[in-house]
Amino acid sequence: MAGTLAIWVEAARPKTLWAAVSPVLLGIGIAVGNGWFHAPSAFLALAGALLIQVATNFHNDVADYEKGADRDDRLGPRRLVAEGLISARAMRIATFVTFAIAVLSGVYLMMRGGLPIVVIGFASILFGLAYTGGRYSLAYLGIADLFVFVFFGPVAVAGTVFVQQLAWPAWVWWAGAAPGLLCVNILLVNNIRDRAQDAESGKRTLIVRFGRRFGLAFYALNIVAAGLIPLALWWQAEAPATVLLSLIAVPLAIQTLRAISGIPESDGRRMNPQLGATARILLVHSVLFGLGWALGPWVG
Repeated sequence: MAGTLAIWVEAARPKTLWAAVSPVLLGIGIAVGNGWFHAPSAFLALAGALLIQVATNFHNDVADYEKGADRDDRLGPRRLVAEGLISARAMRIATFVTFAIAVLSGVYLMMRGGLPIVVIGFASILFGLAYTGGRYSLAYLGIADLFVFVFFGPVAVAGTVFVQQLAWPAWVWWAGAAPGLLCVNILLVNNIRDRAQDAESGKRTLIVRFGRRFGLAFYALNIVAAGLIPLALWWQAEAPATVLLSLIAVPLAIQTLRAISGIPESDGRRMNPQLGATARILLVHSVLFGLGWALGPWVG
């Protein structure tokens, strides 16, 4: 039983869940700092984000297996369906059940927030299914980066604020762009590592289309832009000066970029620790951004 549970935990890909948690934590920090915090809504927003991410990971596991993308030369963490540890049928059932629980957990939020939250919730589920599923999956077309930015950035942050405040000022969407950009960097590292395998599998990611150097430049641009966002919000008096705590993540990101740049394409497995480091940068930036916002009334 313990072994079976461990396999399902592995299938959920716990290390990827920071991408779902980070923007919600930022949204909660904004709500706290502005006096909008609503505990039940904040908790359910976090639970819903986690459940949708887990269901997406389950779906990605079986969809990539069925498309033949999970091959013997895979460089990333193992996939459970491809390894024969979970059947494709069981993984599809787990995907459906987890998405269904996510919908149930969001009923209160949909009743509280109305149509905007209904649209966000179901659009997020559709994005999770379309990421690798279907004939025209986003990852295989090379447009997943845009959707990762939107749903793990502005939509997640603004949605978290909305279920608490029942409003989303325009600057909330700008704040959400920061975690969105850093989430894209996670995808970029993954796709830089898998460029050769993706090309052979017909997965036309941005890195397959434009190359490794493009991916590294894109990563660097996202670091700069994510760092400028809290600075701009403070400069425009929309955020307290304490949000500048998030800039601590910038040198960490630069260090990680230098490490990624020094790894030869022929040694892709060395990219895996940098994938984790990029996820931690997202978490550090989002936590400090949100904490800075929450501390604003006390400090300033």
